[in-house]
Amino acid sequence: MSRRTGLSPHVIRAWEKRYGVVEPIRSESNRRRYSEGDVERLTLLHAATEFGHSIGLIATLTTKELQDLTAKTRTVATPSRMGALASGEVIERCLAATRNLDQPALEAALRDAGVSFGVQGLLRQVVTPLTERIGNLWQRGELTAAEEHFASAVIRLHLAAAARPYAGHASAPMLVVATPSGQLHELGAVLVAAAAAGHGWRVTYLGTCLPPAEIVGAAHRTQARAVALSLVYPKDDPRLADELRLLRELLSRKVALLAGGRAAGAYRDVLGEVGAHTAADLDDLYAILDSVTAPPGLTQHE
Repeated sequence: MSRRTGLSPHVIRAWEKRYGVVEPIRSESNRRRYSEGDVERLTLLHAATEFGHSIGLIATLTTKELQDLTAKTRTVATPSRMGALASGEVIERCLAATRNLDQPALEAALRDAGVSFGVQGLLRQVVTPLTERIGNLWQRGELTAAEEHFASAVIRLHLAAAARPYAGHASAPMLVVATPSGQLHELGAVLVAAAAAGHGWRVTYLGTCLPPAEIVGAAHRTQARAVALSLVYPKDDPRLADELRLLRELLSRKVALLAGGRAAGAYRDVLGEVGAHTAADLDDLYAILDSVTAPPGLTQHE
């Protein structure tokens, strides 16, 4: 079902329970069975939300209305809009708005990208390379700390809104996202939080520079299945290894530890020591999240 619709199992369950978008029948073994009409409806809903429509506003539309909506949206966005709006152009608009501390301009650029590329396209084609560019510019002294923090704040708010239609149901697994002590840059963590929410997880975003006890306390209180850490800068913090060891020691063994970001490779040895899953990109992240919730006995992501 996930392969046919492009939606993760958690998103499908969340939309069923929260919005009643489909009503699968139950087999004698109590397994869900979806009709071809269910598949079409979920596929159309997925396409519509990728183009920026809120699931809460379109969940009650008939299949015919969804067909009309997605056809109309594609007419607007493709090919004229998508042809005119390349990801590189959006990134340059975002950088210009960041340098000018122009919040409306940055929001408009992100909004246009979301309409043209969908949520996944926004994450993969715009936010991921934009995050890399902003980090490099900051390290070279071509962006101020204020500009970097400004971009982080605006992008975080935009991605939170974009991921809201995919928000996991109360029974969905919880992911706690943060950066550890000494890691002050949050764009990577913001990206992970949005991607996980879009993958059907509930997310508790804690922000930057938190000591192990605080992260573990949040994981315990939220009954998290996993904790994700973004490691961006610096790459040579002599205290971070002990911070990661303490975090793993305090964290329940039932809670998976994930790490990623530009600096993750520099801490490869200690991450391996504490049994952390490392994600090099969004596909890695999704595979790790799926492995965390996989039934016992299935192959886990390394």
